[in-house]
Amino acid sequence: MIVRRNLKWNIIAHYTWKQMLYYTILSIVVYLLHNHYKLIVLHLPVSTITVLSTALAIFLGFKNNNAYDRWWEARKIWGLLVNYSRAWARQVITMVIPADPEQAGEARDLQKRMINRHIAFVHSLRVFLRGKHHYNETGQKEIYKDTNEYSDAKDFLIPKEYEIFWHKKNPPNYLLERQGEDLQKAFKLGWISDFRFVKLEETLVEFNNIQGRSERIKNTPFPRQYSFFSRVFVFIHASLLPFVFIEEIGWATIPLSIIISFVFLCLDLVGERAEDPFENRLEDVPLTALSLTIETNLKEQWGDDNFPVPKDTRKGVVL
Repeated sequence: MIVRRNLKWNIIAHYTWKQMLYYTILSIVVYLLHNHYKLIVLHLPVSTITVLSTALAIFLGFKNNNAYDRWWEARKIWGLLVNYSRAWARQVITMVIPADPEQAGEARDLQKRMINRHIAFVHSLRVFLRGKHHYNETGQKEIYKDTNEYSDAKDFLIPKEYEIFWHKKNPPNYLLERQGEDLQKAFKLGWISDFRFVKLEETLVEFNNIQGRSERIKNTPFPRQYSFFSRVFVFIHASLLPFVFIEEIGWATIPLSIIISFVFLCLDLVGERAEDPFENRLEDVPLTALSLTIETNLKEQWGDDNFPVPKDTRKGVVL
């Protein structure tokens, strides 16, 4: 997620240079053909581009609104994960109470295992949603190297459990199953009552819901017809601009056409980059930062001060 107010122009150029090169060449060619070589070129009335610009602006506005809704829903889902994670740690610590003092050590081991397993769940859900790949956007690769691997969960699982977890098709779901098994064990040992068992199970169900809602956004892409036709319409609009202004303003057609084309191109790209919030890109929901926040909070609740080191945000990006 970009947190700085000003975007770097080298990043903008990375996404727009091909289109801008086309717009520039087209404007220059139209100007040269009309003014220097005195060739007759197509001239369109201003009303033509006005109507097209209005329609395109409405279309891009609709697309961007819905793309932002997807991004914001993803952020709210992971905000819920932060809240329920804190609740889970509190419930495990305060509700798992052995009646026999001699079992206090065993119960504390169970509590620690369940809290650590949840931290592993959060990290594995992040990797599961993003896919096992590194961020590779221009100028940012060095910040995010090695931030998206299932090995991030290794320190929070026992070796045997990690070996099984690693080979699962849905590793986060496997960890929730293991949490349920430990709850059942605590219930059979009399460490939690019926009511407490139900409350803890309800929290586990919320983690299932959070994963399912995240998967829905990940696996259901923004309707591709909107993405495709928005690119086509922006291309048509930019291609017609020089033919509208060439008679009235001459050489000024070149910079004016380029500027207007750039505006509509950026509007299109804003929606395109926001529509898939779990792709480990500059503009996406900062899953790594949220995962580290959850890890820090749960460790603090347990009394462990070995907090993770936050990622460097000096370049204005939170992953």
